[in-house]
Amino acid sequence: MFYRVDLQQQRKKMNRLAKFIFLIGTLLLTFNSIAIGRDNSGETFYKYLSTLTNNGENVTIEKLNTTSRDLDWDSANSLRFKGNLRFLTSTKLGTEDQTKLFLIRNVTGDIFILSIPDRADPMYQDLEKLIESKLYFDIKVLETEIDDVKYQYARFITTPEQPLFDKIFRLMIILMLFLIMVGMGLTLTGKDFSVVITKPRGIIIGEILQFGIMPLIAVGLGYLMGFHENFPFIFVGMVLITATPGGVTSNLMTHYAKGDVALSVSLTSLSTILSIFFVPLLLNAYCANIPDVIVPTKTIALTIIVLVLVPLSIGMLIRKLKESFAKKLIPIFNILGIIALLFLIIAGIMNNLEGFADTERHGVLFYTMVLSLTASGIVVGGIIPKLLKITNYQVRAISLETGLRNASLAMTISLLIQDSMGDFHSSMFWVSGMFGLTMYVSGLIAIKIYPKLFPIK
Repeated sequence: MFYRVDLQQQRKKMNRLAKFIFLIGTLLLTFNSIAIGRDNSGETFYKYLSTLTNNGENVTIEKLNTTSRDLDWDSANSLRFKGNLRFLTSTKLGTEDQTKLFLIRNVTGDIFILSIPDRADPMYQDLEKLIESKLYFDIKVLETEIDDVKYQYARFITTPEQPLFDKIFRLMIILMLFLIMVGMGLTLTGKDFSVVITKPRGIIIGEILQFGIMPLIAVGLGYLMGFHENFPFIFVGMVLITATPGGVTSNLMTHYAKGDVALSVSLTSLSTILSIFFVPLLLNAYCANIPDVIVPTKTIALTIIVLVLVPLSIGMLIRKLKESFAKKLIPIFNILGIIALLFLIIAGIMNNLEGFADTERHGVLFYTMVLSLTASGIVVGGIIPKLLKITNYQVRAISLETGLRNASLAMTISLLIQDSMGDFHSSMFWVSGMFGLTMYVSGLIAIKIYPKLFPIK
């Protein structure tokens, strides 16, 4: 399944990768250490408005929409900044003014209610299509008081523009995940699924660890470290990354660790298929009871089908029709998988650098949690199979498969659902991205200590 190269050359490549990841981690921690605190008033205001819409306060929503049209906009101040358009909708039926509330969020966290002078105005048409992207806003700003509550309103001066980098990043993250899954499909044949029958104990234990034990560890850490109560969307991100299947990284790491690659690939392929059920199921089971968190089950399931199962099937079809051609492509896609993951992490973080300023949310405790999460997966994934008398050859595969996840998938899902869930600070993306970096560190350390803990002949 994997092409043969000189073992010494492989080790050099892995050492270079480890140094690169260490450098990135150092830079991230440096950014974090010099960042300053931030004002949380925007988030408080956002939660207040979110509560209004979730409770179906149609009269209040209508008043917020219509009052601004009578304000003296000629006296308004002008602002230009980069931010996001957010969208809140009421649970009750009614007119657009009664059910829809659009907000503009500056990257610093300030929130403005968008004043729509006329719903038929071309500048305000198709606003919902803009909520997934960062935008440059040229706006007029006014402050007014309604029912003893102060509100900041904004009105467009020009139509918002999406930054070129953000356009490219959005397209790349979807395209790269699609290609990664095609590459995974190229490695799969019917024999890989036959392992379910020939090695059922390893498969069953591996899947229980992936979808049973790991999410429980995430929930336990989330409660123990206070994320469940203080930062609920970090908690949701912890559940999301542990509910996603394994990926190409775990297969490659198993190869370098001299573990059972066939078992690793089978676990990855089976968990990828099962993820369409388990990702929304686990998010609903552990997160649906959190206030202000609504899990978009249908969106998550459709994302997995379109960006995971469809390209996986395409790759398998190519392998079946043109096996020799598929085998030549496998090394290319293996390398692409690693490059793509690092690109998504680095580009995503660079596009959201304001997150480093939030030291209260993304502080030492946060990074400790992420490292603990992936490390505990590798440890538990090694100890439990060993106690159940699984061979060390298979233990190495199950351990890495439990601790290393498809971070690309988790980051993509995070970006696509953060607005509909109300993830104000993109916390789910931060958890997934940092997990994607630290899992390389944990995986490389595991490979070094496996010969002592799980020796094989």
